Amino acid sequence: MSDFPRTNIENLSVSRLMIGTNWFMGFSHTSKAKDNDINETMTAGRIADIVEVFMNSGVDTLYGMSGNPKLVEGIAEAEQRTGRKCIKLTIPGLPLGDGPEAEDEAAQQLDRLAELGVDICMPHQSTTDAFVNRRTKSFDGLERYLKMIREREMIPGLSTHMPETLAYADACGLDVATYCQIYNAAGFLMQIEIDWVHSMIWNAKKPVITIKPLAAGKLPPLVGLAFSWSTLRDIDMVAVGTYSSYEAEEVIEISLSILEGRAARIELQKTRSKKSLE
Repeated sequence: MSDFPRTNIENLSVSRLMIGTNWFMGFSHTSKAKDNDINETMTAGRIADIVEVFMNSGVDTLYGMSGNPKLVEGIAEAEQRTGRKCIKLTIPGLPLGDGPEAEDEAAQQLDRLAELGVDICMPHQSTTDAFVNRRTKSFDGLERYLKMIREREMIPGLSTHMPETLAYADACGLDVATYCQIYNAAGFLMQIEIDWVHSMIWNAKKPVITIKPLAAGKLPPLVGLAFSWSTLRDIDMVAVGTYSSYEAEEVIEISLSILEGRAARIELQKTRSKKSLE
């Protein structure tokens, strides 16, 4: 079994390419019609087929674990087929309020995730960015959740869409081991210019997981992945979601070809307009 290049989040070894889950869960960032199509056609068996391809290539880290039944079943099936454990990273939306009710709700969520065998827990952007105080460059109120994550023996991180989150967390010594940041050649969903986000990632004291490298299908895999792999540090990661096992195979091979400095061994698409090139 070949292994994709790896890095570490604290003492946990993870694959630098991560299995994204938006295409499992129906988040296309395209249209409601596309979301509906994903939800109607993506079964637990199809998820298992995709995850199996990744895991057989040493891509054993999944970004976006949840208690969704078809996701849980699909991952378990892929683990059984490959005989390999899937490293699970979750991005839960936690309560934004104060007081015991919010903490009880968060505790229940985190307990369920720990029971699912989650290794890394990163509060979702909808939580993290709500706690960012740009005036004080702090995260008042978020520390309690990071402590609760540690207490459940999960590694804490931050999922964010705000590039400054990385710098603020580093500066105030927040107890996190990794960050998630949107990063792609199209600037899709990025809040500031690409070169600025690039600088924030390179200056981060922790490894960074980059998401949406293909801009939700708006960039061809060769273009999006070439940009990501050639502009990130060796410690950083790329999470990419795929709709089929064929796409998974293609993403893995293109990524390896870029990292190894060679041409990708993939079959190009054929149309009548390219007949004269054969």
